[in-house]
Amino acid sequence: MTKEKLYGKTLNELISVSKHLGLPAFTARQIADWLYKKEISSIDEMTNLSKKARELMAAEYEFGLTAPESAAESSDGTKKYLYKVLNNRYIETAYIPDNERATICVSSQSGCRMGCIFCMTGKQGFQGNLSANEILNQFRSLPEFSSLTNMVYMGMGEPLDNTAEVLKSLEILTSTWGYGWSPTRITVSTVGLLSPVREFLEKSRCHLAVSLHSPFDEERRQLMPVQKTNTIAEVLDIIRNFDFNSQRRVSFEYILFEGLNDTPRHIKELARILNGIKCRINIIRFHKIPGSEFSSPDDAATLKFKEALNAKGILTTIRASRGVDIQAACGLLSTLNQNRQNS
Repeated sequence: MTKEKLYGKTLNELISVSKHLGLPAFTARQIADWLYKKEISSIDEMTNLSKKARELMAAEYEFGLTAPESAAESSDGTKKYLYKVLNNRYIETAYIPDNERATICVSSQSGCRMGCIFCMTGKQGFQGNLSANEILNQFRSLPEFSSLTNMVYMGMGEPLDNTAEVLKSLEILTSTWGYGWSPTRITVSTVGLLSPVREFLEKSRCHLAVSLHSPFDEERRQLMPVQKTNTIAEVLDIIRNFDFNSQRRVSFEYILFEGLNDTPRHIKELARILNGIKCRINIIRFHKIPGSEFSSPDDAATLKFKEALNAKGILTTIRASRGVDIQAACGLLSTLNQNRQNS
């Protein structure tokens, strides 16, 4: 019998587990404390539970942590870990140290159904949604777990195409009975799925990052098929009509492609469509993937684009490229590994 995993369950789910096993109601909070506040890895280590309670749990449940299968380390300190999920598929998790910050970039799906033409993960096709257990396992089983200061849902997959499990993982990360992280330490990225964006904004207080990449409808549609049914104009309407608190940040991810979306015309249109939205733009350099004709502008052109946006009153930053020597493009390392497994 395959046992259910305890790790990744919310407090309400742990209450249901306790009731199912005939344990006192307060047991759920004890279990949550062991799962999310103490660095243990087995039910038997939950020593303030009776031996009988632990035996009852162990008969049907397991703790549920899984170590990464392999790791690659960059010369800049970035590390990429591969975790096995679902039916022997692989997902990537990135650890990115930066002075006093240490960020983990987690995956939310195996593969992706969004089909963005510049993304290696999209070329894998959709393999399945990750559970809250599989999402948070990347966080908890990371060898550098204790040093982490920030978390971004920007790895493989579209987080808001897996809204229920992503929100569950965010609840565990930010609740007092869970890890107790401030929501301001967490950013969730999305291509802009309309109903899930609304749900995320209403049910979470974490930062939102929207993949923009072009302010023009037809151009964005060619880059990102989601634009056909979930337009950036509609996403911006949702953001404009939502009451953000002063702590919550909205940002727009903008991969700069030479000769495609890096012109003065794009700068002018970005300023127009983002007018009135308190936000920032993160410029991202494109990391080459097999079969792609795209390339990034040089450093001088990238800096010029950034300064022009800043001059328009839009706070704009250039994201530092990390892990280029260890297959930095999201989905590339897992694809190569999967191909080796299949050959």
